[in-house]
Amino acid sequence: MSKDSFKFSNVVVLAPLVAVLAIWIVFWVEVQFGINLNDYGVYPRRLFGLKGVLFSPFIHGSIAHLYNNTIPLAVLTAFLFYFYQSVALRVLLFGTLASGLLTWAIARPSYHIGASGVIYLLASFIFFKGILAKNYRLVALSLIVVFIYGSMIWYIFPVKDGISWEGHLSGFIIGLILAFVTRVRVPEVRKYDWERDDFNEEDDPFLKHFDEHGKFIETTTGEAEEKIEIKYHYKESDRD
Repeated sequence: MSKDSFKFSNVVVLAPLVAVLAIWIVFWVEVQFGINLNDYGVYPRRLFGLKGVLFSPFIHGSIAHLYNNTIPLAVLTAFLFYFYQSVALRVLLFGTLASGLLTWAIARPSYHIGASGVIYLLASFIFFKGILAKNYRLVALSLIVVFIYGSMIWYIFPVKDGISWEGHLSGFIIGLILAFVTRVRVPEVRKYDWERDDFNEEDDPFLKHFDEHGKFIETTTGEAEEKIEIKYHYKESDRD
């Protein structure tokens, strides 16, 4: 499998920007025209509720709900598209649909709205994929996600009324599954010569300058010991 390096590109900025603009524009339309789009959320185990699989991530019940989802959505989307460029779009689209369907299958009879399911999807995928990839940068990213968003884990359980813990749980489960089944291309960890299994200290040109006690040995080459002879050539100037 070929290797990629972590590269910053326009999509790292555009993807989270588009995601954030989408949820804010939908909320602005609701407020501006006095409409309520909650009926386009996921309603479990009813055919009419399946439309929420597509539309529910863009719908929010209040400005506080919208604000609480904005920053995590932007940060985690940027992480996804920077560190997992080759699979980012597939994970985001397929994961959103799959988590929506799982919510439709297991949730309570109510309208489930908001981008929090997508946020749990991204956090779960980034965390578990970083651990499985065994790349030090991705492991560090996993630890950062845990440090910033680790407290979210409690909300995959019914600990608070008025939140779709089923949507959170669905996103978490789908992110975990995708972390196991999605193949990613990660940069190969660079190894120095002295880290390789076949490294031989006696062949290393740098270590040859030290004796067995670690003292520096000053060496000179045969060319340096040769006497240097300098010859001058004078050109007589022309006289009138």
